[in-house]
Amino acid sequence: MKNYFLIITFLLFGLTAQSQILISLLLGDKLNSNDLEFGLETGFNWSKISDMDSSKSLATFNIGFYFDIRMKNQLFLYTGVLVKSNLGLHKLTATDLELLNATIYEEDGDYSQKLNYFLVPALAKYKFDNYMYIEGGPQFGLMYKSWIEYNSDVGGIDAKIKEYNKDMINKLDAGFTFGLGYNIGKGRGMSIGVKYYFGLIDVYKDISGTKNSSFFLKVNIPIGAGKKDKILQENQ
Repeated sequence: MKNYFLIITFLLFGLTAQSQILISLLLGDKLNSNDLEFGLETGFNWSKISDMDSSKSLATFNIGFYFDIRMKNQLFLYTGVLVKSNLGLHKLTATDLELLNATIYEEDGDYSQKLNYFLVPALAKYKFDNYMYIEGGPQFGLMYKSWIEYNSDVGGIDAKIKEYNKDMINKLDAGFTFGLGYNIGKGRGMSIGVKYYFGLIDVYKDISGTKNSSFFLKVNIPIGAGKKDKILQENQ
């Protein structure tokens, strides 16, 4: 029952993802306060799957929203959801393709394993007086789409073929994330950071040792926080 509850929760996140981001842009200033920061997280990540023959990272763009909730003094809970995010592996080898029972095409090309996840962190975050921060804790993911993508460019003709393999993949993923960053708005503005995720659950149902990992370069953009600070300053 617990797993079904998690799946339903993640699906609700996904079905309302676009509307939630729109609401974020419209109502972000209503959510921000001294004890709560709300905004958009976006950036790029480079992911791999362990114990596969290929070691090439898959580079993708991601976007979602976040909550920075003050727990005590400079200690915060960082959570939210990346509603558009991919993990996976680039340039699968012939050994990888055979292991995954994937179709191999006659024309030369690149093969990638792509996995769409809703990623939800639950990180303890400590903000220093010099506007640096560190964060760490568990991260959870729900896979909702998965495919092996073949790309080729032969004789000026581009080809892209997706072979879906969702049934091979474990729906739930979980692991730990650690990161650090800097608030370039001196505590109440945009921040930049890096984080690293390593999974603890096998990606493939029948292939042990295949764990997700990913390096993230991220930007956090609070919605309405700067506007609210300006209003407060004008009223003082």
